[in-house]
Amino acid sequence: MPDDLDAEDLARLRELGQRFMRAVPHNNALGLELRAVGDGRAEIFLPYDVRLVGNPETGVLHGGAISALIDACCGAAVFQALRKPMAIATLDLRIDYLKPASPALGVTARAHCYKVTRHVAFVRGVAFHDREDDPIATSAGTFMLGTRTTSRTEGAA
Repeated sequence: MPDDLDAEDLARLRELGQRFMRAVPHNNALGLELRAVGDGRAEIFLPYDVRLVGNPETGVLHGGAISALIDACCGAAVFQALRKPMAIATLDLRIDYLKPASPALGVTARAHCYKVTRHVAFVRGVAFHDREDDPIATSAGTFMLGTRTTSRTEGAA
């Protein structure tokens, strides 16, 4: 996040992060909880829910739920790194799964947007249970900035 932001700008960016979480129906369906934002960073929690289990025999959360968690967290971090609100879209997101999640435990994701260019933001993230240095998954992603919010057919005559 730029150093020249005042308290009002910081509050506006935090509110933008909250609106982002509420506006994406998939985030709400997963029960994602925005825990912290600021300085190009975000932390989001995915509570354990049996509806999100990938294999009923093990009780482990499905990798898709963890992917969605990481994507949402990376997007929230990008919003915290922007000088002004704008639409974003995931351009590329690589996720390396290092181990399965533990049954019956929620997962925390943290992401850091470390570089913003004119059209692309670069982000790293990690998903874990209790300790960030014992990750379930790590990620590296790019987000397109200033994406169109209307469909091509809306402007066509």
